[in-house]
Amino acid sequence: MSITTTTHLNFRGQAREALEFYGEVFDAQPVVVTYGQAHDPQGEAEHVLWGEVAAPSGFHVMAYDVQTDRDFDPGVHPVYVSLRCGTEQEVTTAYEGLARAARHVRTPLGPSAFSPLYGMLTDRFGVTWVIDQAVAFSAG
Repeated sequence: MSITTTTHLNFRGQAREALEFYGEVFDAQPVVVTYGQAHDPQGEAEHVLWGEVAAPSGFHVMAYDVQTDRDFDPGVHPVYVSLRCGTEQEVTTAYEGLARAARHVRTPLGPSAFSPLYGMLTDRFGVTWVIDQAVAFSAG
């Protein structure tokens, strides 16, 4: 048995749109269950109770819409999602896809001290992505 970490994103009415967007970027079909489908009266019927995008490449993210009767503050400092890619092409494809209508490009795509290709941006949903090509790191 193995344990994996999956990023879980919380929204207020945007989970479906976000999952569809990430599915498009990473070539995967989102899976969505709404509060209405689950007969759960705690949320808006059309809002997402449970959703995920799991791509053949290994990309995996989950998301849901926080119930309207619960306090929801996405926070002053959003959670950063680290996307470690094996090739420059994977980095470029992910970065360019997520950059569409991005709120803010924090670091343009380019080389860094720790990766041959790295970039950081906040997408149109307010999620900040750190995207790089994974290589062995040498402190020396």
